[in-house]
Amino acid sequence: MKVMIDLCIVPLGVGVSLSPYVAACEKVLAEAGLKTALHAYGTNVEGEWDEVFAAVRRCHEVVHAMGAPRITTTIKLGTRTDRTQNMEDKVRSVQEKLQA
Repeated sequence: MKVMIDLCIVPLGVGVSLSPYVAACEKVLAEAGLKTALHAYGTNVEGEWDEVFAAVRRCHEVVHAMGAPRITTTIKLGTRTDRTQNMEDKVRSVQEKLQA
């Protein structure tokens, strides 16, 4: 099953700069071959359910290995069976309505 998620992984106990951890997770997602869109407070990820959630687990493993004793993660997700849709389709639909 295809899934789109909005992923926000926050390591705790590592100080205020989180960009090294974000970069490490972005690398994990890229290595998994997943389609991503980084934004200011997370990353949209698109792919097959099992591959997406295996990559989320791998992100946790990598961030812990970097020294984070705790991680809090927020995931919003969506699936649909009526048609195929990707991240660009969803954004384009809103942009078209804004231009109308």
